[in-house]
Amino acid sequence: MLTRRVIACLDVAGGRVVKGARFERLRDVGDPPELAARYEMEGADEVVFLDISASVEDRATLLALARETAERLFIPLSLGGGIRGPDDAAAALRAGADKVSLNTAAVARPAVLTECAERFGSQCVIASIDAARDPSSGRWRVRTHGGRRETDLDAVAWALRCETLGAGEIMLTSIDADGARTGYDVTLTRAVAEAVRVPVIASGGAGRGRHLADAFDAGADAALVAGVLHDGVTTVRELKHELTMAGFPVRDCR
Repeated sequence: MLTRRVIACLDVAGGRVVKGARFERLRDVGDPPELAARYEMEGADEVVFLDISASVEDRATLLALARETAERLFIPLSLGGGIRGPDDAAAALRAGADKVSLNTAAVARPAVLTECAERFGSQCVIASIDAARDPSSGRWRVRTHGGRRETDLDAVAWALRCETLGAGEIMLTSIDADGARTGYDVTLTRAVAEAVRVPVIASGGAGRGRHLADAFDAGADAALVAGVLHDGVTTVRELKHELTMAGFPVRDCR
């Protein structure tokens, strides 16, 4: 069985890590480089740095801060927010990122996924999908601009298209579950994991180790964790211990 990854997520706005619920009511929780280094020490397999206001403010990613964060790490760093094309991706990779994450730009111009994959390899390209359930249809619809703008895209169909366009991973965030700490949307996770062949990163809703195990049971290859780490509710080490006890192989973090 493949080792499952526990990924620490840093949502960054105004140069600080922030956290809220359903992408709203954001509060300051710390310094990006310091938190990234702490989570690596605890055993995180990767760190995701998301400049969540870049698309909304129509600006480039905070590369200087991303570079400072990358310099503190020996584990892979993914950078998202404000990546609009291969040149932006190149700048992010030069700043120390190992992967780039695209959401709003990919929805606006899907070919950007192919352009980035052809230039840097699919392993560097993450399609980030923020999805919310449509009450009228029961399906999940993609949202952009930090979850603020609705689209008509079906999240499962869009994930499959992103794979076809060249994305090497799908980072799937449930807006409905985000910040609730009641567990990932495993129904959404399973639907996407069954539709694509590339790794799926479950995101939104982690509260304890059992939630990560549920996401892995639903087909996720990795689980993103944020608020419970920032607030000291648990640690990466404790989550991995719970996963080990549940029978899921994880990288040793002793």
